[in-house]
Amino acid sequence: MTEYLMPKTLSPFQEAMYKHLIDWKWKNITRKAGEYAGHEYDAVLPESYKDKLPHLYEPIRQLFLGHQKRFHFKTHKFADHMASSQIACANLFLPIMAHPDVAPQILASVKPDLASIATEELDNGFRIEFWDEPTNMLGDHNKSTGTDADFAVAYRNQAGQLCLWLIEHKLTEAEFTTCGGARSKGRKHGHYSCDSTVEILKNPDLCYYHGKCQYKYWPITHANKATFPRDSLLSHACCPFKEGMNQLWRNTALALAIETAKEGPYAKYKKVYFSVCHHPKNTALNESMDAFRSLLGEKDRFSSFTSDLLIDSARKCKNPALKQWANWYSELYLS
Repeated sequence: MTEYLMPKTLSPFQEAMYKHLIDWKWKNITRKAGEYAGHEYDAVLPESYKDKLPHLYEPIRQLFLGHQKRFHFKTHKFADHMASSQIACANLFLPIMAHPDVAPQILASVKPDLASIATEELDNGFRIEFWDEPTNMLGDHNKSTGTDADFAVAYRNQAGQLCLWLIEHKLTEAEFTTCGGARSKGRKHGHYSCDSTVEILKNPDLCYYHGKCQYKYWPITHANKATFPRDSLLSHACCPFKEGMNQLWRNTALALAIETAKEGPYAKYKKVYFSVCHHPKNTALNESMDAFRSLLGEKDRFSSFTSDLLIDSARKCKNPALKQWANWYSELYLS
């Protein structure tokens, strides 16, 4: 039986996915293990491959690197891991966006209102690690933190309106990012509490992110009652955004801030949506996404879809390069 150097705390899905990714790495890159926190792991690329990203689809390598030079987004700390969600996100969306004439028919399979790519916006219609630079409407971007969307697509809908689509991509993650404010050591120096939604709605300063950091999450929430109905918020005794819904909340707040902007570079977008794209076998995220859907008043504000739907759509198009990519992606992530 093949032995794999892996963490002992993986879920059944994560374990199966790690083994598959390791097998692909052994076949296509190297059998050498990499090191993390003093331990060797087969899913980590060895030091000799650091920053070379051999698991990035070769035909979009220059597109990725050129985009990074223009927009200076950071390569994730775990990009040298075969299960890197950032690299998997680039491997999924960049090959599609490299063909903006064909992209609408593929993306419309999960975003039906998408009619055409607005190639004059962002970087030929897309951004990796998007945030509303330089406006910072959430007030949470600094050198160490900030709300980003893994991928953003500028498009025109069926009515010809300019729209923005923010996408969070998950591969093997078992949960979304939870609230850092609830865990902050700085809480001991103030009167912060996540224990009562009623009290937080009365006094948002009880939220560490609001009272201490002065982030704009709660003001945006209060200003958009159609999206965040008060009754839905109050159905949660404690702050509903302390756990897995936190990342979904922040990305939705970013979408709302852009859509309601009256001036600045993002006021041009008439509709802004947020979606989660995840691996079809990763069901661990469903609980948080279902709870978030239940909380929202505007049900079209948030959606989710699985990566295999885009692959299936790409295989139906007549572009040979995209069909080749779909087979490559499927072998790496979906087989």
